[in-house]
Amino acid sequence: MPDGGEVRLVHDQITVLASYQNAGQDQQANDQSRNWNRVIYRCLIGSRAYGLETEESDMDRRGVYLPRAEDHWSLAGVPEQIENDATQEVYWEIQKLVTLGLKANPNILECLYSPKVEFITELGTELLSLRDRFLSKLVYQTFNGYVLSQFKKMQTDLRNHGTVKWKPAMHLIRLLLSGAKILRTGTVDVEVGRDRDALLAIKRGELSWDELERWRYRLHAEFEDAFRNTKLPDRPDYDAVNQFLIHVRRTAARES
Repeated sequence: MPDGGEVRLVHDQITVLASYQNAGQDQQANDQSRNWNRVIYRCLIGSRAYGLETEESDMDRRGVYLPRAEDHWSLAGVPEQIENDATQEVYWEIQKLVTLGLKANPNILECLYSPKVEFITELGTELLSLRDRFLSKLVYQTFNGYVLSQFKKMQTDLRNHGTVKWKPAMHLIRLLLSGAKILRTGTVDVEVGRDRDALLAIKRGELSWDELERWRYRLHAEFEDAFRNTKLPDRPDYDAVNQFLIHVRRTAARES
């Protein structure tokens, strides 16, 4: 104590100052259950959207939610995503989703173009009407760069442990196929189509590592060619997406 005295305390008699200061704000932040009623778009992604499902495949649901204006403006703010591990559901807050989408994040683009839409509101429909505005040459850097970095890690694991995780390897090849097709066609075809059997063969470990690498090198070359010849713009349409974000924020405010 300031006078030099000492006091012996047990754990439940002590509170961290920062926790005490933030107690009210933390309580507000934890009360986010109402955000689940603010979902404007829900779809299936993953194997069931790709056409790679088996009997054991999960139902992976993704989407976007628009928080109430009061929550968005509050001290606690709103979470960038809400999720339920038990039901394999994740919903991005609208600004988080569009920000990632403008960076050509593969998960976001696949969500926006999923062929398995389960629920959509009028605002969700407006969002999907803008999905082509997210596409640009950034797809090359994002998709290709991610695949390169992950294959480098796999090569390290193979050298150090002599093992390969075939399911992630399958999805990296799928990303190369998807990314090159986006550059060629100007749209995102989530379903793998005629590549299904070959991709599942990777998942089952039926290709050797050398065969997989040779396929990957061919796909990188195809990706390069698609990038050189793509008609996609250098950058996405930031203005159109920004105007949509302002529009949905105003809609939430009018609901207040």
